[in-house]
Amino acid sequence: MHDIKFIRQSPEAFDAGLARRGLAPMSANLLKLDEEKRKLLTKIQNWQSEKNKMAKEIGMAKGKGDTALFDELMLKQSISANSAKEFEENLAKIEAALQSLLDNIPNLPGDDIPEGKDEHGNKEVRVVGTKPTFAFKPALHDNLGEKLGLMDFDGAAKLSGARFVVLKGALARMERALASFMLDIHTTQFGYVEYVPPFLVRDNAAYGTGQLPKFKDDLFSTINTSYNDYFSRMLKAQVELGFSPEEARNDEIFKKIEDKAIEGSRFWLIPTAEVPLTNLVNDTIIDEETLPHRLTAYTPCFRSEAGASGKDTRGMIRQHQFSKVELVSIVHPDKSDEEHERMTGAAEEILKRLGLHYRVMLLCTGDMGFCSKKTYDLEVWMPGQDAFREISSCSNCGDFQARRMKARFKGKAAKETQFVHTLNGSGVAIGRTMVAILENYQNEDGSIRIPDALKPYMGGIEKIG
Repeated sequence: MHDIKFIRQSPEAFDAGLARRGLAPMSANLLKLDEEKRKLLTKIQNWQSEKNKMAKEIGMAKGKGDTALFDELMLKQSISANSAKEFEENLAKIEAALQSLLDNIPNLPGDDIPEGKDEHGNKEVRVVGTKPTFAFKPALHDNLGEKLGLMDFDGAAKLSGARFVVLKGALARMERALASFMLDIHTTQFGYVEYVPPFLVRDNAAYGTGQLPKFKDDLFSTINTSYNDYFSRMLKAQVELGFSPEEARNDEIFKKIEDKAIEGSRFWLIPTAEVPLTNLVNDTIIDEETLPHRLTAYTPCFRSEAGASGKDTRGMIRQHQFSKVELVSIVHPDKSDEEHERMTGAAEEILKRLGLHYRVMLLCTGDMGFCSKKTYDLEVWMPGQDAFREISSCSNCGDFQARRMKARFKGKAAKETQFVHTLNGSGVAIGRTMVAILENYQNEDGSIRIPDALKPYMGGIEKIG
């Protein structure tokens, strides 16, 4: 979330940052609302002062037995109170409008970010390793997995529908092996502390890391209530909001009713462990001497892929449920750029040890995530697809998430608190790493060699066949 003080002081710079994101100027509208808000706050403060003064005058009139003056002052107080109520109602509306705008504006890109509309504007930073060569045409990972009898998409579809998979045998073991391998590297070599967080979070956590409200449709949610209670709440909310049954049939209105009805009862399935890990410092003042905090976790991740219709419908590249080892850093503002390079290096180390060919891409202004001010994507080579595919995304969010979460730090000699900087990255996506191993380590007979670094975690087996 953006600091309204910065927008007041530098509206041109704010709009210039939005323009680099491909967005229209917003400072004028924001500052208009901000000015109206401040005027109303002044009126309310003046009213409060006048109210206190009038209370003394009423007391004095009552004490003197001046009935006429007492009645006059009481009437004046009543009229003033009605005006104050109107001020407060208008203030609430303006604050809600201002907050709604701020909640949906993305972070501003850093000065060193290349401009571009989409992934075609991304900049290649470095390429590591060489493409493997084959004496045969490499197969796709899903064909390899199905022929081995260890990757079952049809069985998953019977259970859950499209974009799910059932792994078994050696591939199920490989997922577990990859998670252990990654966690061992990150905890022993890079100083991350391993966590096992909840996989369900409330609204405030999803809001803190930027998933809500803008990306609500990309999330899966569950409601902690019975069907009967749900419908009872819906009817009550409909009446309270003043919508008729006919109006409630409108999708937008229905969502408003449901949001009110299930307030406090909804949980969101995490799209990444970034959400629970980063929110561990939500509404917290951290001792500066304890920074940086480095956290890692292996969790399932759930995404509706609402905007991915028709993309990667085959295989394990884009699924509703997948596993990932996540990296999160909470750092001093002066250290976030350095930490970003360090985190990216930690993710790269996984690919290097697995012997996978990859490249590092600096994302352009049109391809960056909502909360990010700078992002590196690691793209691994997939021989079966004859293309590089993203396997990790490491982002520096600056103080954008910290403002939403009120995550601050304070030094011993400091008078005021400061917002921390937050960073997150995949360390790395396990499903896509498995895809990369299948396609890069395949043999002509369809068997799969095990990378040397992974053999101890696979019980020493040399290949899957």
